[in-house]
Amino acid sequence: MSDILNYSLADFFYNDNPDILSPPDDFMQWINHPRVKHSFTFFEQQLLAAPRISTEILSNIDNKKRKIINLTSYNYLGLSSHPEVIQAAKEALDKYGLGASGAPLLSGTYDLHVKLTRMMAEFKQKEDCLIYSSGFGGNLGAIQGIMRKGDVLILDEKCHKSLVDGGTLAQVKMRFFEHNKPESLASMLEKSKGARTMVAIEGVYSMDGDLVKLPEIAEVCEQYRAPIYIDEAHSTLMFGENGRGVAEHFGLEGKIGVSFGTFSKSFGGVGGFVCANAEIIRYLKGYSSPWNFSCAPSPPVVGGLIKALEVATRDSTLRDRLWENTAYLKKGIQAMNLDIGETESQIIPIIIGSSGEKLMHFAAEIQKRGLFLQPVDFPAVPANARRFRISVSAQLTREEMDRSLNIIEDVIARGLKGEALEI
Repeated sequence: MSDILNYSLADFFYNDNPDILSPPDDFMQWINHPRVKHSFTFFEQQLLAAPRISTEILSNIDNKKRKIINLTSYNYLGLSSHPEVIQAAKEALDKYGLGASGAPLLSGTYDLHVKLTRMMAEFKQKEDCLIYSSGFGGNLGAIQGIMRKGDVLILDEKCHKSLVDGGTLAQVKMRFFEHNKPESLASMLEKSKGARTMVAIEGVYSMDGDLVKLPEIAEVCEQYRAPIYIDEAHSTLMFGENGRGVAEHFGLEGKIGVSFGTFSKSFGGVGGFVCANAEIIRYLKGYSSPWNFSCAPSPPVVGGLIKALEVATRDSTLRDRLWENTAYLKKGIQAMNLDIGETESQIIPIIIGSSGEKLMHFAAEIQKRGLFLQPVDFPAVPANARRFRISVSAQLTREEMDRSLNIIEDVIARGLKGEALEI
């Protein structure tokens, strides 16, 4: 393994070790290489406080506590630590205790769960809603519950792993169309004629920050009478006049068959939700395993989520602030001539290129200077498009953004020009 740095997790998926509880031998050789071990130190770092912008971590780089500006959190609207949300969660904790202590069908359904599902169905303008303890489990469980062996699931090639795993569990035939290309989708639908077919897309694609080309995609789906399943994990509460998401942004909510979202991002909590017609929601209660066989969401979290929805939708203040901050950071980064791809959202990639060494070097330097911005490496993104990914928050102050931009310019922009310390 002389070219050990040319390998990645993508190369060790298949395990032929006779001992099923042991990883492949070459994986262990790779993962224990000093430079590979160094790369993995950037992950699973411990945050020591709430996911606010200015917070503290226990750094894996040098095992020191470090004050940082956090541009990695999905806490887009700051609701995770909003005083009203915290108070609502505390009140629910006092009344209901820590956990639901039961699956929804048996003993885990509380009045709080019923209230949240009704609020979410009304918010998303669908007949009914199902809430899950996990966003990943919700996506997987909805696909697994709706689709059957012999069906066809057509996905944008950049769809989240949870959708793919849902299709695998349902034993459907999966076809992938080129990212955001309606003509490629039409080709896949043409090949699927005669089969029960559903199309899965995302509102905002999480690694690039671009929006789904929903008007064109919806037109193709309507032509082939294929229902649309949209994952609005990174767009709910942020896009659209009322914050309902990208479907509302385009004025096409009526074209959506199933609307999925998470509670772990803009809501500031944890879990997932699926909104659709009442009949399919009722059906999912019998066949969606992650709902049927998991403990219901924790009541304190649900209490906080109810308040989070109220706070986020009472007016557009948080949403407006998010977009003001997004515009400010984009302008500052573009002025450095850094590559941010085709982002149209609060997710701003800074694309470094093919050098994993540069990516990790920059990651260490910016963290030492007080900026927490995690590297995203292959295979999560293409090998020639390794990057950092900024998650903009409404909580950001102008001072925090200016300080972040200064660090990015000093380390990344100068480094890509060859002006930084040698790697």
